[in-house]
Amino acid sequence: MHFDDRLGTVLRLSASGTAVQRIQYRQLLDLLGTSPAEARGEQLDAAYVRLAELGQKIPAANRATMIRDSGLRLRSPRLVAALAEGEPAVAEAALLRAQLAPDEWLDLIPALPPAARPALRQRRDLPGDVPALLSRLGVTDRGLPPAATPAEAAPEAPHETAAEAATAPAPAEPAEADSANEPASAEVVILPPRPAPATQDGGIGAIVKRIEAYRRQRQVIDQVPANDSPRLPLGEEHFLEVPEQVRAFDLACDAEGRVCWADPGVAPMVMGLRLAGAARSDDFALQMRRHQPLRAARLDLSGAEAISGQWQLDAVPWFDPVTGGFMGYRGRMRRPAEKAPLVQPVRDSEADRIRQMLHELRTPVNAIQGFAEVIQQQLFGPTPHEYRALAANIAGDAARMLSAFEELERLARLDSGAMELDAGDADLAAIIAATVDQLGAHTAQRGSGFALKSDVESLPVALARLEVERIAWRLAATLAGVAAPGEVLKLKLRRRDGMARLDLALPGVLARLDGDDLFRAAAGSIPQVIAAGVFGVGFALRLARAEARAAGGDLLRKDGKLRLILPALAEPGLTAGLANHTQEGRQDAG
Repeated sequence: MHFDDRLGTVLRLSASGTAVQRIQYRQLLDLLGTSPAEARGEQLDAAYVRLAELGQKIPAANRATMIRDSGLRLRSPRLVAALAEGEPAVAEAALLRAQLAPDEWLDLIPALPPAARPALRQRRDLPGDVPALLSRLGVTDRGLPPAATPAEAAPEAPHETAAEAATAPAPAEPAEADSANEPASAEVVILPPRPAPATQDGGIGAIVKRIEAYRRQRQVIDQVPANDSPRLPLGEEHFLEVPEQVRAFDLACDAEGRVCWADPGVAPMVMGLRLAGAARSDDFALQMRRHQPLRAARLDLSGAEAISGQWQLDAVPWFDPVTGGFMGYRGRMRRPAEKAPLVQPVRDSEADRIRQMLHELRTPVNAIQGFAEVIQQQLFGPTPHEYRALAANIAGDAARMLSAFEELERLARLDSGAMELDAGDADLAAIIAATVDQLGAHTAQRGSGFALKSDVESLPVALARLEVERIAWRLAATLAGVAAPGEVLKLKLRRRDGMARLDLALPGVLARLDGDDLFRAAAGSIPQVIAAGVFGVGFALRLARAEARAAGGDLLRKDGKLRLILPALAEPGLTAGLANHTQEGRQDAG
């Protein structure tokens, strides 16, 4: 029953992108590979249909690589037979990876395509009467063909001296019966066989086993001379060679900025990495949201020693050729050119210290979020539903922490004057009306909400729409979240002396606070039904005030209401500058 539930979950997902298709293909391999031989049903048939459909979209080389993965358990004769009908590389990988019982082999081999059977000659672990059956079918070459020695590859020298013959290396004596098929050349380094499939179920234990197997393989790879690595026949791939220090590599990321492909030697170290979390500039995330090309974007990578340090990314967006939807980025990561060390300025301002602290906090939180998403999406194999649910909660909490870090940094930069809001011509009246309607779906159930009164139909302000939406939502959501059931708050919007003015009535719980105490309210001191941030009412209002002041306006407490002042665009026929009206608006608010 547990198997059927997991299989149904996979089939309900839509494989829309290349990365998702590969993940789903691997999930189906894991589930079908461990299904009982006697298992039948419509769901199982649908899984094989989905597997065939995905096989048409994923290149054969990639499918063969997934099948050869040491963590795959291929114990289903039906799945092996289905894979053996595919391309030669796929069929070979399946037959080399399959772990079947003797009677299952005897039933399967006669039904295999004749072109696929020779792949089994590489296996010397076939049980029982299986080798005899292969011999009767004409598959008699039971070992790997020996590599040609230098003497066989080149004609014998006509004038070889006795001394030279005496010093020639003698052929290695076979220590075991298995060594008869090893290359005779003393110059060739023989790689160990690939690790056997994990005997335990998927999950953390399987991942740990795969990591340990990779480390053992790496120790052997480091001893292989460069450009002298032997290649096994029939398309068998060599183990990945991972350099000690990576200088450049190609990569691709999905629409969320997560690395979904990289050069083979680097992929295990960067898969799942969120590029925005490693960026050194706030403009990086903005460029990704706008789908702009990335030119020499600076990033700091952490993790394996080979990739740790500073990088520059050049990438271009790519889109679905059919739907035109944004799919992510493709580009190249390279080390920045080394320059003479420069004297770094002293960073002693409070804003700089806060930003440095937040940068150090983001790195582990980004890693936690990435690992949780890997478990949730089962990128390393099937994971029980309970673990996926816990991983989803962890990823959500990490996302909220990162959002809180962004708000802290935004307030620090605004207070220090290191950040300016984007200019534009957003309609404050339309944005306020849309925000009130959006919150109405939450406040209507409690009988609370807003009563908006406006003296103007349109009120453009000198800010970008995104900036105005942030301020409007921060104020309206904060006030609506602390309003009592049945409490309706009045909003009044008007133009006055070249400034846009929005008066917001304070809920009773905030109106009772003296002066500017509401800007100093600690997190959790005032219960909130709707939260505009994780730090509470006081922080949200301070951030809104800093945003308004950065735009040339202000957020003031006036009796039982808040007054938001923003610079309005000049009315037709007026030529006075907005700066001349800012001080007048503040004096009038007082």
